[in-house]
Amino acid sequence: MNGEQGRSTAGAAAGAGTWRRTGRGRRPRGPRRTAAALALCAALALAVWPDTAAGARARADGEPTVRLSAKEAGKGGALTVTGRGWRPKVLLTLLICGQNMIGGTNSCANGDGRAVRTDARGAFRKSLPVAEPPKPCPCVVHVATVTGAAAAADAAFKVAGHPVAPLPEERTGGRLAVLAQPRLSGSSGLLTWFGAPPQRELTVTVGNLGSAPAKDPVFEVGTSHGVFAPQWEEQQWRGTVPAGKKAEVTLPVELAAGAHGDYLVSLKYGGKVLVEQPWGVGRPWGVTLFWVLLCVVVPTAVFRVGMAIVDRVRPRRTARATGRRRARTAAGRRARTTVRSAAAQDGEAAALPWFTPDTAPSTTTSTERPTSKGSA
Repeated sequence: MNGEQGRSTAGAAAGAGTWRRTGRGRRPRGPRRTAAALALCAALALAVWPDTAAGARARADGEPTVRLSAKEAGKGGALTVTGRGWRPKVLLTLLICGQNMIGGTNSCANGDGRAVRTDARGAFRKSLPVAEPPKPCPCVVHVATVTGAAAAADAAFKVAGHPVAPLPEERTGGRLAVLAQPRLSGSSGLLTWFGAPPQRELTVTVGNLGSAPAKDPVFEVGTSHGVFAPQWEEQQWRGTVPAGKKAEVTLPVELAAGAHGDYLVSLKYGGKVLVEQPWGVGRPWGVTLFWVLLCVVVPTAVFRVGMAIVDRVRPRRTARATGRRRARTAAGRRARTTVRSAAAQDGEAAALPWFTPDTAPSTTTSTERPTSKGSA
């Protein structure tokens, strides 16, 4: 009995040991097969739909992507540009640019660009003609949004037969930012009142936020009037702004002769507008006064010159005519004197009584008696 019990116990132990071994072998077998299948599916997906995977990564990273059908083509050819991860239903522009588009769209073949609108998933596909940009290569195909939030992406491309030149050296002048409110100092003089160019000095306090010092930075000062775009002028400031320090920069500003009205002074550095300061310029009233005086003096002078010419051109009188004229003038004067004397005498005669005292009748010395009533 003890032997049977031992055999049963041994068999049970053996069965238990077999179950444990089988359990250990089967447990990891299912997850390993599942992981291998998933890896195989992912590899197939990446191999079959590379653009879909790139678009998914772009959407996850928030950056759009651009792919080209060819890395090199000559002028007159065409390439297909596809993109993923863009905003849906947005208008894009496609351009071939030189110098990696360091100078902006001025280095792109703008006349041969194309426009395309993305679909509902943010993808697009467009054929782009190959053209030579105005700047040498290295070149890129630049894709950017036209409306809405700004987004852009570049893809390297080589234009066959187009010259290649090294990229221009970037200015390492630190990162300057304005730390205080700018101000315009100066005043207009008497000459400005008569139309001389108004002048001011723009003073700003800038700080270097970069890790390298800004030595002799070059600023761009622009002035605009109304809706017109600013007219930029490069001005170099002599000095150094150490990294993490600040400095006060003063730059001259000058307008055109006779300028007046509301102007806007802008300061730009590194392609970024730092400040905008309004400037109200008074009217040059001296010029207005000058024109008013000119309108009065010139007609008067012309009239006097004309009268002098007329007096000089008209025929002169002879001596005999002059003597006759003088005689007639003297006779007229004597006649007027005689008329005045006669008029004075007539006035005195008119002032005398009609009758003298000797001939005037008298009522008191009359000898005639009035006839009585009834007398013969």
